[in-house]
Amino acid sequence: MSDREKQIIGKNLKHLRRIRNMTQQELADELGIRRSNIGAYEECRATPRYETLERISEYFSVSIDMLVKEDLSSMPENEWKNVTPNGRPDYEGNKLRILAVPVGADGKENISVVNSKASAGYLNGLADPEYIEQLPNFHLPMLGTGTYRAFEVKGDSMLPIRSGTMVVCEYVENWRDIKEGQTYVVISPREGIVYKRLSLRNSREGAPVLILRSDNPLYPPQELPLDEVKEIWKAKLYMSEQFPEPDLTLERLYAMVQDLQQEIGRIKHQR
Repeated sequence: MSDREKQIIGKNLKHLRRIRNMTQQELADELGIRRSNIGAYEECRATPRYETLERISEYFSVSIDMLVKEDLSSMPENEWKNVTPNGRPDYEGNKLRILAVPVGADGKENISVVNSKASAGYLNGLADPEYIEQLPNFHLPMLGTGTYRAFEVKGDSMLPIRSGTMVVCEYVENWRDIKEGQTYVVISPREGIVYKRLSLRNSREGAPVLILRSDNPLYPPQELPLDEVKEIWKAKLYMSEQFPEPDLTLERLYAMVQDLQQEIGRIKHQR
């Protein structure tokens, strides 16, 4: 988040609080955070996490996009209040999605590593630069322009990609760009961090849903409403300490030939 956006958030929060004739403590109680946090936001000494921005947005009936980008004090209230149309989620990336990204000494974006230990806290730290900076990170010159993140695969639902494999993914801003049947990492409060093949469909009610499919046939497909999704990352490559095994080894082929020879011999003997 830029310094300008941080300043706008602070100015808007103070403006919205004064409209309601609230003290910092009263607003903090309503939002379920500490009063010192409100002071830090208003004085531009800290940036609210994404879930805090969501609470502010809902409490004051103003979109996150307006809260971060527009000076509300210079606008009539009827121009910014309830600006989210029909409460519909944004799928095309037109509304602001805050993404914290680590930057190396050369000014280029690094790839944060979200391993199994970090996955539990990742949802709470999505938009928190301090949390993202604490994650291990590295750089791969082979990747083109874009924002990338590495996630650890857990479980056996996507075999032959084994549990413990790191999947390097590119951030997907416009969710309408999801390619049928390709693999992605999806972040949501319901499912956590999952690596699946995706399809985008409409539910019976007409709302967009993601179909999450596993490569392991033992796992049935799952539906996830798109408005529950926080982030989507397209898989680009994977890194593993285990090399994939061929489907048919020489030992297995030799055993199959022996079985076939025995079966032929048995048939000849019956004649």
